[in-house]
Amino acid sequence: MLEQIPGAGLVLFSNPERIRNNDVEHEYRQDSDFHYLSGYAEPDSVLVLRHEAPRFTLFVRPRDPDREVWDGPRAGVDGAMQRFGADAAHPIAELGERLPGLLSGLDAVHYRLGRERAQDDVLLKTLEGVRRLARRGVRAPETIVNPALVLHEMRLRKEPAEIELMRRAAAITREGHVAAMAFTRPDAFEYETEAVLGSIFRRNGAERHAYSPIVGSGPNATILHYRSNDRRMQAGELLLIDAGCEFGYYASDVTRTFPVSGKFSGPQRAVYEIVLRAELEAIAACRIGASVEAPHDVALRVLTEGLIELKLIEGPLSSAIEQGLYKPWYMHRTSHWLGMDVHDVGNYHVGGKPRSLEPGMVLTVEPGLYFSATDERVPAPFRGIGIRIEDDVLVTESDPEVLTGSIPKHPDEVERACAA
Repeated sequence: MLEQIPGAGLVLFSNPERIRNNDVEHEYRQDSDFHYLSGYAEPDSVLVLRHEAPRFTLFVRPRDPDREVWDGPRAGVDGAMQRFGADAAHPIAELGERLPGLLSGLDAVHYRLGRERAQDDVLLKTLEGVRRLARRGVRAPETIVNPALVLHEMRLRKEPAEIELMRRAAAITREGHVAAMAFTRPDAFEYETEAVLGSIFRRNGAERHAYSPIVGSGPNATILHYRSNDRRMQAGELLLIDAGCEFGYYASDVTRTFPVSGKFSGPQRAVYEIVLRAELEAIAACRIGASVEAPHDVALRVLTEGLIELKLIEGPLSSAIEQGLYKPWYMHRTSHWLGMDVHDVGNYHVGGKPRSLEPGMVLTVEPGLYFSATDERVPAPFRGIGIRIEDDVLVTESDPEVLTGSIPKHPDEVERACAA
């Protein structure tokens, strides 16, 4: 990264620990940018990059045998250098003393201003201290630059090692979804299927869910971010599962929709095949040089065609799209970046225009149709049907690689998986 910020340095703080309730903390996960540059996963740490020695400095929690009995081992100062490659490492308590010297002489400092007030105060106080040394010939950074301008563009284009981690996350996610299809049955609760997913993820080495899983049956499948997962599933309904695991700090993001009783009804299959056709054609649009908007434009066209076929709206197609006649039943975008974060970093527009896809970019493709159980605009057989199909797609030098393509999604495959 330093090659892309000549004359400047970078300061990153680790994610703070968060209280869940009383004295119970949320599960800790390191900030993605911090982990991307260092691999360091402990809280109370600060990373500094600069061009002059020491180029890579970590401030970390020191070893503490008494605390480690309670919370587990720490890398400590020596571990930060020996295991994580820091040129220099110091106890976090020495940050205020040493940071001014590390920032002296820089033209600019890349720092994420405005995210954590306490961290901002440390950085701004340090810069003010450096400026006071101007009469001694010490030069202070004149500007603070958003590190996303460089760092997030780096993260957007995945290296081979990152892609392998994402393939592994996709493989684990496949096992979870296939097990969920085989387990689900009428009268089971949504949370029982959720438990199957979580068990498979952890059993295969995933650190955690990449995001809170959506396990929505019947009318709940029409709620985009439903997360209660506490309803008893009924025969004849669909179950929509939007869930992926995180492996090696890289996420998968997959949605599959399948029949609770193992067989699609006629109306369910009709809607499902429209969504599947939209997804397949949108995936095919994920090619070098194509606009990042292309998958959405393709999916929107196919979904609108399907709504006309179902006689839910009237054509012609171009007019239906222009008027937004699809919006009551398709109200979200089709794609987002995927990587260390499930909604990963990287600009979608460059120079005021949608950016072009490049090799190494990974994005989701997730069209859907959602007919509320109380929606009187659609015939009764379609009410309560919510279907989304989502895969993770790697842009390559040739055809798109669907990282999650082995998870059943064609209707006959889905029914076979449910009967397993």
